[in-house]
Amino acid sequence: MPIILSTAETIPPHSIEQGEVMKFAEELFSESFSDIKRLLNVFSNGQIKKRHFAKELSWFGEDHSFQEKNDAFIESAVELGTRAVKSCLSSVDFLNKQVPFNEIDAIFTITSTGMSTPSIEARIMNILPFSPHTKRVPIWGLGCAGGASGVSRAYEYCLAFPKAKVLVLTIELCSLTFQRNDRSKSNLVGTSLFADGVACALICGEESGYEGYRKGNISPHILGTSSTLMPDSLDVMGWDIKNEGLYVVFSRSIPSIVENWLKPNVTEFLDSQEVSINDINHFIAHPGGKKVLDAYVNALGFSETMTNVSLDVLSEHGNMSSATILYVLKRFMETAKDGEIGLAAALGPGFSSELLLLRWE
Repeated sequence: MPIILSTAETIPPHSIEQGEVMKFAEELFSESFSDIKRLLNVFSNGQIKKRHFAKELSWFGEDHSFQEKNDAFIESAVELGTRAVKSCLSSVDFLNKQVPFNEIDAIFTITSTGMSTPSIEARIMNILPFSPHTKRVPIWGLGCAGGASGVSRAYEYCLAFPKAKVLVLTIELCSLTFQRNDRSKSNLVGTSLFADGVACALICGEESGYEGYRKGNISPHILGTSSTLMPDSLDVMGWDIKNEGLYVVFSRSIPSIVENWLKPNVTEFLDSQEVSINDINHFIAHPGGKKVLDAYVNALGFSETMTNVSLDVLSEHGNMSSATILYVLKRFMETAKDGEIGLAAALGPGFSSELLLLRWE
């Protein structure tokens, strides 16, 4: 079975307290909403303390063209992505020695917040000494489900090529999509929730020789995955792409959809793996928001403590789209014990879900 050998995260340079962002939003949105004070409760109700952005807060008070935003995305994505890859391949938490760049067979690069051709991993390969034959698999548009989906696709790659070592690099600079002239409630909610983050995971096939690099004796093995698309749900989450750039689409119905749709989806997946919901020791949930985490608990019948790690990541970093679940996974990789089973779950545009079943051995 393929395993997740190492994970690492890179924190963008500007740490901003939630109160600062709320004050910024109040000044920006007050002319558009007469009840702005009431609407600003979304900043405190979300239980986010701080977030990290690629640019300082004053940058978002000025107009920027789509080109300016995307140029900023490419510059920051290459810098932060390079750091994440280096950290993942030399992690002192999970590795006893550095994994050479030229042993990486493929790089899956996940993003939904900027565009680049050549893609970001090609630019990083011109900085770091990867083999020129490393396969590149850029994946765009999966949003919050992208991190889990990237690990799933890397798992399938390693099943097909059991000697492979594969990187999953998630780069989301949500702040750079901000539309200061979009005075919709969706944009206000997005302003309260989304943040920037970059993370990288190393997935290895069972014949890859990972044992020579692993620090300690326990790693999460991937037992199986499941991808599900909900029909006729294109308007639940995503982007409207306009002349000025990307405009957030964020339906208020997401928590109720989670409650009604997720449990049969999870039950079917676990049944296929001959595992019961009661066998799950760890819930590695993408924290789309506090209401989404509450909906997970209600839908699956978990104790609220099962989402504590996800809630901690949300509190300290906000919703970093696809990168967030790798932040959550890293914390479980630091603490999980032999024989424990984890369920990873993330939801994204489509509307879709990505599930993974892990066992630490």
